[in-house]
Amino acid sequence: MKVVGGYTNYGQNVGILMLETVFPRIRGDVGNARTFSFPVKYRIVKDVFPDHKIPSNADEVLLNAFIKAARELEQEGCKAITTSCGFLAGFQKELAEAVDIPVFTSVLALIPLIHTMIGAKKSIGIFTEKASLMTEYLFQRNGWSQKDIPIHVSGLPEQSDFSRMVISDHVEGNMEGIRECIIQMTKEHMKQFPDTGAIVLECQNFAPFGEQIQEIADVPVFGLNQMVEFIEHCVEYPHY
Repeated sequence: MKVVGGYTNYGQNVGILMLETVFPRIRGDVGNARTFSFPVKYRIVKDVFPDHKIPSNADEVLLNAFIKAARELEQEGCKAITTSCGFLAGFQKELAEAVDIPVFTSVLALIPLIHTMIGAKKSIGIFTEKASLMTEYLFQRNGWSQKDIPIHVSGLPEQSDFSRMVISDHVEGNMEGIRECIIQMTKEHMKQFPDTGAIVLECQNFAPFGEQIQEIADVPVFGLNQMVEFIEHCVEYPHY
């Protein structure tokens, strides 16, 4: 059997571009390698995330740094690339065009598929840390418009336990408090928008609480973790 090399290590098909952070990442978070049933390859993009601000779509320095890191992952043998922050969805087109392997910056790319699956009579809930930043611009960068797909966006309070740990990037946090504020957001969303047919976790750090969200909402919940598993099977067909 002929084999071909060219890399230093193998078997890490999905590369994950990480913002440089220190907050705890429990199992279920994209930044915890034990979240996945297969090896993934991390690349930390350093010195481009000042003052713990949410990434901006207009930040050329940030974009160039992520393009460089994406190309490095491709050169090291990755077959697909994702990111650790849903707001990097604003760079979807640029990152996809910068490499020759699939790039999926955010679960927002799944919205048209989900809309097709649940039908036009139901809306899609988008759960994010900061609802005001979920704009039409971001949606169009991922190939769809809220003019065509009914969505409702829910976010967390300004000073939630989640924001204090994750957005402020603290090395310690109150995990029970974070769980409770996400549970409360879910209850309020379903009460306000009972036509919700599916929920998308735009904030990729909500994933560890996906089970609780699904139990409360009683609708399908789509997160980056499931998307990573799907892409892994697409680029490395499983041996049954």
